[in-house]
Amino acid sequence: MLCELLMYTNDQSYDVIIIGGGPAGATAGAILADAGLKTLILERTQFPRFHIGESLMPETYWTFKRIGMLPKLRDSNFVRKYSVQFVTASGKESQPFYFDEMNPHECSMTWQVVRSEFDKMMLDNARQHGAHVIENANVTEILLEPTPTDSLPRATGVKVDLTASSPLAPVLRGEGQGEGSSLQSQIANRKSQIIHSKVVIDATGTNALLSKRLNLKRSDPRLRKASIFAQYKGAARDPDPRDEGATLVLSTKNQDGWFWYIPLPDDIVSVGVVGDIDRLITSRNSKEQTLEEEIQNCPALIPRLKDATFIPPVHVLSDFSYSSRRCAGEGWILIGDAFGFLDPMYSSGVFLALKSAEMAADCVIEGFQTNDFSAAQLSKWGEPLADGMQSIRKLVYAFYTKDFSFGRFVREFPHTKQNLVDLLIGNVFRPGIDEIFDPMSKSVPLPDSIPLESPPTPQPT
Repeated sequence: MLCELLMYTNDQSYDVIIIGGGPAGATAGAILADAGLKTLILERTQFPRFHIGESLMPETYWTFKRIGMLPKLRDSNFVRKYSVQFVTASGKESQPFYFDEMNPHECSMTWQVVRSEFDKMMLDNARQHGAHVIENANVTEILLEPTPTDSLPRATGVKVDLTASSPLAPVLRGEGQGEGSSLQSQIANRKSQIIHSKVVIDATGTNALLSKRLNLKRSDPRLRKASIFAQYKGAARDPDPRDEGATLVLSTKNQDGWFWYIPLPDDIVSVGVVGDIDRLITSRNSKEQTLEEEIQNCPALIPRLKDATFIPPVHVLSDFSYSSRRCAGEGWILIGDAFGFLDPMYSSGVFLALKSAEMAADCVIEGFQTNDFSAAQLSKWGEPLADGMQSIRKLVYAFYTKDFSFGRFVREFPHTKQNLVDLLIGNVFRPGIDEIFDPMSKSVPLPDSIPLESPPTPQPT
């Protein structure tokens, strides 16, 4: 183990450095390592660790298949998810939107995951595919330098600090005998290191390290939402195995917010409220009291939690809908939440993390084949991914339109049901998927799409 860690720290150059070991970083790492690229993943924390975002979209199936995760997920105790169901402010339940209704393939079933376990499975999978992984490694700086080909700088590597809890820490402190002590002098001054690479991939999640530094991040002013959430044991579940794992979306009494209700293993349910920041956060009491008040404001939720036991702590997230103006520059790429995040309404976070990582990794592989690490090459995946995100974003706007009902909409326009189910499962890149928004725009003020800025076109030499 010590020799392996020394290999990582002594080797100061990689093909690709990925900052962040969450689902996006782990996916990119597995694909790039499979392609024979020397890949390093630097993760700030030690897995497992808590994270929100437990509900997966069915279209994650194809990325899981590519990176060899399906057998591991099938063998897990994660709850199977076959549908999503909407509950109105009065407590009326829609018919479940079963994912396999339009496509009776195993990809139409997915999972409700415990993110601490799932993320560790994903990171371990990247290791198994050949990516080098260092946890407790905090990237403090992305090395940037001006480039004549772009108004934005080129990335050449990172500066990383190993935290006190890093596996290398005992050696750095000179503890132990034998091999550890004899090697102390070799690495004692290497707690902060410079590591170079051809490509740096920012997968730092909502920290959005590079997007913030380059002032690329832009918020969605109409989706300034916050969420307050916790877990409960012994909450009600549907007795039908096909419906037990459904994600429930429950409107509050005045349609001024909504709850997610996600069944997890061990009789645990994840429950969270989403609403405007000003209403949930400003001038409210403690987060614990606010969550309880909001539960009482949701008639359909009260009986489901009647016999449940609250499991602390209560968590808060805020202002989480944003995107970046660019997805890449010369020698760098933003993926997953570091590129953008949509309202959690349709549980699209992990799906978009996996898909952006897969698409970006393919552009990186092509770049190594042609020795092209320009912004144009590394941005090829951005526009298709952004188009898919915009489709989900329009569906989010529809949900937040007061008195709009998906059930009523499908009854009025039955030909749109295929497109609606496709959007709910994440099949957002299918040609013609946006046809649903023409009839929807007659009753919903849908937003204009936010295009990506085009990267500079390489000039012929």
